[in-house]
Amino acid sequence: MQPRAFDVVLAEPRGFCAGVDRAIEIVERALRKYGAPIYVRHEIVHNRHVVEELRRKGAIFVEELSEVPEDAVVIFSAHGVARRVVEEAMRRRLHAIDATCPLVTKVHREADSMAGEGHHLVLIGHAGHPEVEGTLGQVPAGSITLVERVEDVERLSLPPRTPVSFVTQTTLSMDDTAAIVAALRRKFPSIGGPRQEDICYATQNRQNAVKSLARACDVILVLGAPNSSNSNRLVEVAAEAGSRSYLLQSAGDLDPEWVRGARRVGVTAGASAPEVLVKELVERLRQCGARHVEALRVAEERVQFSLPRELAAD
Repeated sequence: MQPRAFDVVLAEPRGFCAGVDRAIEIVERALRKYGAPIYVRHEIVHNRHVVEELRRKGAIFVEELSEVPEDAVVIFSAHGVARRVVEEAMRRRLHAIDATCPLVTKVHREADSMAGEGHHLVLIGHAGHPEVEGTLGQVPAGSITLVERVEDVERLSLPPRTPVSFVTQTTLSMDDTAAIVAALRRKFPSIGGPRQEDICYATQNRQNAVKSLARACDVILVLGAPNSSNSNRLVEVAAEAGSRSYLLQSAGDLDPEWVRGARRVGVTAGASAPEVLVKELVERLRQCGARHVEALRVAEERVQFSLPRELAAD
């Protein structure tokens, strides 16, 4: 029996953001300039396909600088690192190249400035995420508190008249942070914060696109890694909008039962998922009965970030 035909709708924008493009290009240019091996602290971005491709080219991924030999080139991932990591690299005279997304660097500078003015910082984010660990490590211990939920805000207890400011993890959305920010403002009416919430434009654009997809599709497929914050949130946003949604690392993860009986299947990709994975998934969907592929554009992205000076002329 032939599978029932359905249409595929591709979200635009989807996939790589400017920060991810920049981080990958930094590793590739460093490999060309300095030769293999190049060491990368943590996954450069949260995507197995990207990491394996760079590994084949000569990148070695490590979790700590203690795994990096003397005089080696080491690259800090797009998620950013704590100050202690930078200081350790300097102490060991490693050749460090910073691939931190400029939007994350902006949060680091805000945190440093606020802490320098004597403020207690509240960081809105997910515990254990590399970006959060990096931001927590920008200021002295005891001067910053992580909150993940409104309930965490209610439990916050600070000495009277303590000046308070907040920053946020970039891979959240305005929807994710709105309730927490509102709770913070109720509890600390004079709380300071960034001129605008530190939400990555790409995170918000991809979530807006998924909301539009969910209004048009029965099923949403999200390409991304299980440890990718923005990819997991895309799945949640689609589900909250009323669509069945699934996270896949590649086309091989697709269960045909997920799309059986669907009229329209939406496809998107997290900010660290390459376009080749989207193309492979579309081909797999054709085997399952997809007949027509169209795009649903919600926003156009033209953001570009400059490379570190030592690699810009490569």
